[in-house]
Amino acid sequence: MSATESPSVTACYALAVLNATAEGESGPASSSWALPTDRLEYGEMRALWDSVLDARDAGPHTGLLVGDRIRPEGLHILGHLVLTCASLADAARAAERYHPLVSQAGTVTLHRGSGVGRIRYRPTVAPAAMHPQQVEAVVSIMVRAARWIAGDDWAPLAVSFAHPRAGSAEPYARVLGCPVTFDTRENTITVADEDLDRRRPLYDPALNALHRAYADRLLDQLSAGATVAGRVRRWLEHAALEDAGPEGPAKELNLSVRTLRRALHAEGTSWRALLDAARHGRAGRLLETTDLPLDRIAPLVGLSGATALVRAFTRWEGMPPGAYRVRHRPAPPDPDGAGGG
Repeated sequence: MSATESPSVTACYALAVLNATAEGESGPASSSWALPTDRLEYGEMRALWDSVLDARDAGPHTGLLVGDRIRPEGLHILGHLVLTCASLADAARAAERYHPLVSQAGTVTLHRGSGVGRIRYRPTVAPAAMHPQQVEAVVSIMVRAARWIAGDDWAPLAVSFAHPRAGSAEPYARVLGCPVTFDTRENTITVADEDLDRRRPLYDPALNALHRAYADRLLDQLSAGATVAGRVRRWLEHAALEDAGPEGPAKELNLSVRTLRRALHAEGTSWRALLDAARHGRAGRLLETTDLPLDRIAPLVGLSGATALVRAFTRWEGMPPGAYRVRHRPAPPDPDGAGGG
């Protein structure tokens, strides 16, 4: 998305916000949108929020409560993809990649270190263009979506907002289930590593792959209005990672490297973070779909050797690549045909 283009929001999210304002009831809301994948400009979404917050029964916690009432279909394919993710970390990475399908007015990023993960939401529109209650709705949605995977009693370690608190503290503690702070540097959900990496007992990788394939097609269709980060991600999907540098996508986007880096920073990410995510994704796919040894996979993802791959993959997934390959690849058929029904 160029600097002159307006970010857009998917119609199904706009409808979900309208429906979630009626005390949790999801009665049909009238609109001119024919399909859930129809888009509206961000200015229309802000006007919709203005009407919601100007309603007689609206209060200082409306955004927080709206987010907690959103159902998977309100996020369209991202909601259904989250439902099929193997872990909270997997869902956070899906949100990083596919959040533009819901809204281009903000970015979601996962940062890990010191035993915790921090899921950050950063608006990409001017501060005055996004009401704090819109931010609270997004953060509340992410906590609710995590509970689709981890269970209704799950809670993050902490939540922080960059804006001041409005209204009493009790609804924040009740909805988010954790300590909540305000006037901080970032809008952040802090999650323990063990919660992020705990795998679901029932996980269907084939169903997850179907959802991802559809989400990728929608991202391609949105590419003309994509963020700079989204367009760099797509460039990295087909790049030779062993010698990938920011000069490549910068040339494709008709930007200088300095301008590219500045745009990525404004969108809450960096070339280094996007390259690391691309290496992670490609390494996982090669482990899942090939028998290549680690010393052959490492250069294909731009790493110096098997040791570097083991170190990086353990950071990404909380397990070495060998254990990941065993877990994510189907067992070989029994050569004797035993075990049949």
